[in-house]
Amino acid sequence: MLIQKIDDEVQLRMFYEDDAEEFFNLIMESKSYLKKWLGWVDHTKTVEDTTQFIKSGHTELIENGGYPTSFAIIYKGKIAGTIGFNEIDKTNKKGFIGYWLGEKFQGKGIMSRAFKSVVDYGFKELKLNRIQVNVAVDNHKSRAIPERFGFKKEGMIRQAEWLYNHYVDHIIYGLLAREWKSF
Repeated sequence: MLIQKIDDEVQLRMFYEDDAEEFFNLIMESKSYLKKWLGWVDHTKTVEDTTQFIKSGHTELIENGGYPTSFAIIYKGKIAGTIGFNEIDKTNKKGFIGYWLGEKFQGKGIMSRAFKSVVDYGFKELKLNRIQVNVAVDNHKSRAIPERFGFKKEGMIRQAEWLYNHYVDHIIYGLLAREWKSF
């Protein structure tokens, strides 16, 4: 899955080093929006920081036997955000999905299309048995994504993440390969 065309508007593909400036600009344009739920935003200060993120994805590609785990979400030719497996536990065949969209790309159904594609990829290509999503309790937009695709709410982790000046609790969503339906 180096490039996955989802429809005429949305595709997923690996990040290229040439994407660093566009991706950095998207982060900066959406900085205050993203900071509400993502603790790494203030650590992204230069284009080089995004270049390092992209290079780490290339390293993971080698470590995963040629299977990419992180994707640029492309909407009408522009980088709109990212989605991928933040972690893959090969022993237990489970993956943890993370995702975000730039603020100006919200409300267009982009993430739902990308999420479905990555879940398909995880179960069919990566042969995962379980996919998990951890989402801040009050992040209702992000929680709606796994709920829409039949993920089960399995519990809550209290004070799971430090976000700048406070802790947030996470809801755990999980889905097993045998439960996945093509939506």
